[in-house]
Amino acid sequence: MKKFILKLIKVILLFVLVVILALMASYRGDISPEELREKYTDENSFFLNIEGVNVHVKVRGEGQPIFLIHGSFSSLHTWEAWENELSTFFMTISMDLPGHGLSGPDIQKRYGIEDYSKLVFGIADHLGLDEFHVAGNSMGGGVALKMASDQPDRILTLNLIDSSGARSKSKTDTVQNKSYNSGAMIFKVAQNPVFNKLLLKCTPKFVFGLNLKQVFYDNSKINDEMLTRYYELLRREGNRQATLDRLTTRKPYDVDFEKLTMPVLIMWGENDNWIPLSNGERLAEAIPGSKLKIFENAGHVPMEEIPTETVSEYLSFLGIQAERDYFSTPKYVSHVH
Repeated sequence: MKKFILKLIKVILLFVLVVILALMASYRGDISPEELREKYTDENSFFLNIEGVNVHVKVRGEGQPIFLIHGSFSSLHTWEAWENELSTFFMTISMDLPGHGLSGPDIQKRYGIEDYSKLVFGIADHLGLDEFHVAGNSMGGGVALKMASDQPDRILTLNLIDSSGARSKSKTDTVQNKSYNSGAMIFKVAQNPVFNKLLLKCTPKFVFGLNLKQVFYDNSKINDEMLTRYYELLRREGNRQATLDRLTTRKPYDVDFEKLTMPVLIMWGENDNWIPLSNGERLAEAIPGSKLKIFENAGHVPMEEIPTETVSEYLSFLGIQAERDYFSTPKYVSHVH
């Protein structure tokens, strides 16, 4: 019996040692904002102080403004391919929402959909923009929905891309969304009180790569540059703590679908593993007159996975007829009024 206990103790100690070594191997420190700014900003980047948050904003082109709002774990870089085309005809404004990208954390922890909606309106006010188009992906779609519900007179058109915010099956006109989280594994881990503390320091790149593979349908579209960008921006000082704060604090918000009378385009990747197509169909049902466009060979971020096809669809919705190969000189008819 004594020998058995000694062996058991040795096995336990060995297991603990292996765990400690694994944690040490997976430890990843924060990256300073200065280092990341040098790598991930360009001539179109600047920072605006909006309600005490130094928000990273990018503006390109001229014409009617389009706000592009990214999703959870992402950044304004997800729109880069779209901006290349849209900025030929419009002014594009993208931003890193607080807790994401180069904007970093908000000391007041304002990470809810309503908080983000107010922040984007704050950017618009700072830039002197009264009316604009708005497009959002995933959590950013929920932000766009909230904006269109709260101040519909300012929203020219609404584009929801694999968006959160679909109303519940009760089909009431006004819905209260308790969370914009999907059923993806990373959300469940981040909300687990045992494992989420490990995410603050132990975030190996390959684990984040597995998460990214859930987002894309065609994993060959994921290159090392993209993975490195997602991974490094998550490790910006304060972003991992902000992510846990955001995902463990559910802030309810209301959307009144009756107020969504502007033109609405809903775009969805058929193979979305984070927010299923059924949510897109419920959104289309809830918004009379909306158009639902489904892309067969795409997952949760079709604007990044198949940018040519998706931006062409969006431009057509906005009244622009562009060549499918948007690397050639596009042709246009008119802007939406």
